Amino acid sequence: MSYPDVALQIEDDLETEESASPPSVASWRGTAMSELKNRYSPGLPPVQASANHAVLFQLPVSPGSPLKPYPHVSKDRWDSLHVRMPSSSLSLYPVENAGKDGEEKQLRPRWELVQEALLRPITSSKQLQDAIFSYNSKYMRALGFLHTRHIFLASNTSLRTILGTRESTKFFSTLLPQIIGLALQLPSLVTGPIPLLVQNRNQSVSLTQLQVASLLANAFLCTFPRRNTAKRFSEYYKYPDINFNRLFHSSQKRFSCCIEKLRCLIHYFHRVCTKSPVGVLTYSRQYLSPSQLPDWTISKKFLPHLHISSSGTIEKEGDGFLQVDFANKMVGGGVLGSGCVQEEIRFIICPELIVSRLFTEELNSTEALIVTGCERYSNYVGYGDTFEWLGDYVDTTPRDSSGRRLCTVAAIDALNLPSVTAQFAPNCLRRELNKAYTGFLGMGLSADKLSPVATGNWGCGAFRGDAHLKALLQLMAAGQADRDLVYFTFGDTQLRDDVYEIHAMLTNHGITVGQLAHASPRTSPMLVKLALKQVPRDLTGNKTRAPASLTLPSITSRNYQQTPSVSSCQFGIRSVPSHDPLNLLKQPGSSILTH
Repeated sequence: MSYPDVALQIEDDLETEESASPPSVASWRGTAMSELKNRYSPGLPPVQASANHAVLFQLPVSPGSPLKPYPHVSKDRWDSLHVRMPSSSLSLYPVENAGKDGEEKQLRPRWELVQEALLRPITSSKQLQDAIFSYNSKYMRALGFLHTRHIFLASNTSLRTILGTRESTKFFSTLLPQIIGLALQLPSLVTGPIPLLVQNRNQSVSLTQLQVASLLANAFLCTFPRRNTAKRFSEYYKYPDINFNRLFHSSQKRFSCCIEKLRCLIHYFHRVCTKSPVGVLTYSRQYLSPSQLPDWTISKKFLPHLHISSSGTIEKEGDGFLQVDFANKMVGGGVLGSGCVQEEIRFIICPELIVSRLFTEELNSTEALIVTGCERYSNYVGYGDTFEWLGDYVDTTPRDSSGRRLCTVAAIDALNLPSVTAQFAPNCLRRELNKAYTGFLGMGLSADKLSPVATGNWGCGAFRGDAHLKALLQLMAAGQADRDLVYFTFGDTQLRDDVYEIHAMLTNHGITVGQLAHASPRTSPMLVKLALKQVPRDLTGNKTRAPASLTLPSITSRNYQQTPSVSSCQFGIRSVPSHDPLNLLKQPGSSILTH
């Protein structure tokens, strides 16, 4: 299929488009925020228990009334389909026992050991460290506490570095006992089994903010069993870590960043221990089977409205929209380690997101994690090594009828590319389209109720994605999912203008998602040549002198059942000189992609 009439029309308009007036001095382009529809529209239907939705509090939710745990009588599931809770009577731990025949080991309920250790007076970092070791002795070295320097557990001097002398004393005298009390309430707060959100299944779990706070208090105190090893084929090796031990030692890079993250977490506990939170969160694994994925090449849908800005952030200026988390396939990425980029920062200023690591298995290629109801607790400045906690943040986001903040985060993981050029293979393009579409799709919601997507340079840092390409793919996915798009370029004014011009040109000529996905050899080089206004950039973002000749590869192969791995995305690309990666996308007379 080709579109010669459209191609000729656009080619005839080239000189007119090039002579257009320069953009205004405003920091944004496109559709004004005020003109976008459905801001603060509920991200999910009301909470309702079902076979695929575990609700651990009593329904219905009555505004202003306290939320009660459900079921009324505790149910424990110690199996591979549910979280193995630290308070389970089936969680046993070997301890030394001095018998008649010398030292021997006996099994004791681990929760008894946790209670005994944490209910003793703890007035120093050393005593806290010893308490945690007492129910984690098997993994002392794995926990990392044996290094000579620790951010939190080595000495009071280190804690004073984080909090100051006065706050350090207050932590041990007041806040730590409150965190321990919150953790030990777990059996009475979470009375039902928490299902694991496993691969290839649509499943949700709804928890109260107080239940989440108790789970996080247990993570802070490292009480979750079988979660201290990530060895291949161990029970939870396909799950992120949840105990906070990696954050407690400093034999890692970004020492100062880890201190700032601890400040955020300590502030969160201060908030929830001072006043119990009253809301609800829903964590949903969203999976699309091959038959549910679009045939991109025949789509008749148009690109959505676009608001693109060089200022602002997804979590602040994007409030009330579906907010994209540039996720790791292990959700949260390095939030409990040295990582401190977009995903980790979002998780640390909204710590209720961290609980998703307890039950979310590694994301597959057509899966996303959707979290509705998370609250922000901290202000911050900086990014990576410059990240710094700036104090309290009061979240005034309204709530839906189920008590959830109208804040929905979509965690979608981009491909971690082996090279810059790999992303232009058809399998990789299709994979990224499918991944974005999975995260943007509003399951259970009508198209006229969907809020816009707030996103940015998804997968364009360490994962080597090209920002222009990723912006276009997200526009296509948003259009297919019936959502408008709000895009933040994080200070990059040239990218803002480039993407705006691409979008304006495509929408002015009525180009559909299907036409872009098909992208014939005749049409696609010209479309992007026009869109980039003859000011091409190489894949590192630097201006080049060569004429723009970027080609959108065709996504025409329909013979697929499952999206391939990253390594297979390299297949089908003809060898090109490494110094000119854009040549990858042009071959005279035919498509440059094999199918």
